[in-house]
Amino acid sequence: MAKKSKSILGTLSGLEQLTGTDAGFVYAETPRAPMHIGSMAIYDPSTAPGGKVRFKEILNFVESRLHKTDTFRQKLQKVPLGVDHPYWVDDPDFDIEFHVRHIALPQPGDWRQLCIQAARLHSRQLDMSKPLWEFWVIEGLDNIPNIPKGSYAIVSKIHHAAIDGVSGVEIAQAVHTLTPEVEDIDAPRDFKRKRKNVSGVELLARAQVNAVTKPFHGIGVARRMAPGALKYLAGVRRGEFSLFGNKVPRTRFNGIVSGHRVVGGEMFDLQAIKDMRNAVPEATVNDVVLAIVGGALRRYLKSKDELPAESMIAMAPVSVRSANEKGAMGNEVSALSVALGTEIKNPISRLMFVNETTQKSKAMSNAIGARQLSDASKLAPAMVSGVAARLYTRLGLANRITPIFNTVVSNVPGPPVPIYMNGAKMVASYGLGPVLDGLGIFHAVTSYCGGIAVTFTADRKMISDPDHYAACLRESYDEMIAAGAKAAKKNKKKTDVAAPAKKAEKKKKPDAGGDDLTMINGVGPTLQKKLKANGVSTFRQIADLKDSDIEKLEAQLKFKGRIQRDKWIAQAQQLVAAKANGATASDATGTVH
Repeated sequence: MAKKSKSILGTLSGLEQLTGTDAGFVYAETPRAPMHIGSMAIYDPSTAPGGKVRFKEILNFVESRLHKTDTFRQKLQKVPLGVDHPYWVDDPDFDIEFHVRHIALPQPGDWRQLCIQAARLHSRQLDMSKPLWEFWVIEGLDNIPNIPKGSYAIVSKIHHAAIDGVSGVEIAQAVHTLTPEVEDIDAPRDFKRKRKNVSGVELLARAQVNAVTKPFHGIGVARRMAPGALKYLAGVRRGEFSLFGNKVPRTRFNGIVSGHRVVGGEMFDLQAIKDMRNAVPEATVNDVVLAIVGGALRRYLKSKDELPAESMIAMAPVSVRSANEKGAMGNEVSALSVALGTEIKNPISRLMFVNETTQKSKAMSNAIGARQLSDASKLAPAMVSGVAARLYTRLGLANRITPIFNTVVSNVPGPPVPIYMNGAKMVASYGLGPVLDGLGIFHAVTSYCGGIAVTFTADRKMISDPDHYAACLRESYDEMIAAGAKAAKKNKKKTDVAAPAKKAEKKKKPDAGGDDLTMINGVGPTLQKKLKANGVSTFRQIADLKDSDIEKLEAQLKFKGRIQRDKWIAQAQQLVAAKANGATASDATGTVH
């Protein structure tokens, strides 16, 4: 009997293909704009067994954990003629010493020298024919404030096609432990290749199948996006969202980049940033950081006499990675467009503005569906994506078209407890990001053990004085924290004064059942006047509003959003019901939230 032939497509069933999003980072790669992300982590070897860590020990430690993630051993295999996105395949010639390397800082081994070395390493492309990562061990950190003498750093570089911020944290977990004890791991030394290289003919055959099936995937994504699109358009009609997004000013950071980089950053107190919520209760840690970055950019550009009249806009990546996708390679992200309030001098006013615009951006993302936006971005055809990326670079379009964003601010929370590599305690961690045409500065925000680092990676010709910009970050932080403490103190005084009045108010007899707008939480004096001007002066009138009346009022009063509006109506209806049951309005308001 003749031997049954093996299906061409069957050999590809175990391969993982890059999505349109992941492949986009490969297509955008140029010698001037390497598309890797990374970190600069600093370690104290005194916690390791014997108080020392040798390079060979680091090498062995990393090698013993390679099996924890596919990223370490897999490389790209491109499809002939670029007619489809590349695949991840195992590297048969993997060599750990190619990926983990060793250098030292010259004396005196200070912070500036470390940043210069990190910038040089980060500006160089990864070898695209190998697994797309490198660890650089840097010794000689002897004169950095708050860093133990004799510490060393590890600068990591991992291509953005392989990871996003969240999966980057998972990779970091693979090479760290929660205790300084170094455990022997029974790692598989004989690595079995799961995803072997395949022929160009096989890849072309799969490309033909994808050309037929992917449009149907697109139909499914479009169907899932339809309800969100309708919600978004309804929000545009109500004035909640802008149809064309934020207006983005052109700055020095939004042109063609060189091949050179600068790196710098500041470490801040995470608790002090959290305490800012005493000044602006709705603000999040991310809002505070965005406002600090906005203040730093304002200071820097003002010192160059280049501050734009409009607010600069940041792209803030948001993970949509599900629990089932933990450990998977690639990117599962959407993005928010956030105004940084660079035109606002007062730090508290800037924070309130950032909080408001962030909430609007989140509401818009929620309306459409962040996951749906992420899924849609993965469907871009290979040839279209590749040609578009090359044309954008070769035609210098960054200097000709209006930028979409002015900068990136990526916030990736780290562990709140100490972690160790080969017994050495990590004492600080700073993020590094890609810089490309049109986006000449990247801000990475990373938290660890009570600290939060704001690190910038920038084109050297756009920020030729990185120490000055780092000082702008520090000054913006100090100004924000001081203003927050002052505002919190002022708010406390108001609370202390109001407390006796509230006690006296509780002793008053309940009202006779008045029907007043003041009974509704969230309807202040200004809104009361507007409602009364439109013929609404009692909570009963609000409770009786029809949908058509609501739409008219919404358009006239420019409600911030349906959630707040519906909350008022629910309160009004509860007040009416309470009154009908014989309770007073004051009694009812005690149970309305």
